[in-house]
Amino acid sequence: MPVLTWLTREHDLKSAQNAPYRLLEEAPELSLGDGSTENMLIHGDNLDALKALLPYYAGQVKCIYIDPPYNTRSAFEHYDDNLEHSQWLAMIYPRLELLRELLAEDGSTWISIDDNEGHYLKVIIDEVF
Repeated sequence: MPVLTWLTREHDLKSAQNAPYRLLEEAPELSLGDGSTENMLIHGDNLDALKALLPYYAGQVKCIYIDPPYNTRSAFEHYDDNLEHSQWLAMIYPRLELLRELLAEDGSTWISIDDNEGHYLKVIIDEVF
């Protein structure tokens, strides 16, 4: 199986396990709708959010959809989509590891991406999953 390598790979492979567990705090003033559901909107870094969800939902999530930065070399109002390739790999790898831990055995993962990083993403997905 092919494996991607980049300058900070060894460090990045440990990023998911080294991310600290954080507590999710409810913000009642932002709540809307039926409070008895388990639906959540989490505001914050997605690596921290995924790690915070693990103790509650590990191995239970049936469907995951992610829309990572396409790395189109563009700048947008809310984020810069112009990461150096190895930075993009360093960002996506630990998040995929945490998603794998959340995914149920019969679950599926759906990812929206274009051809800027799609081929590299496929290799990383094959490695992680």
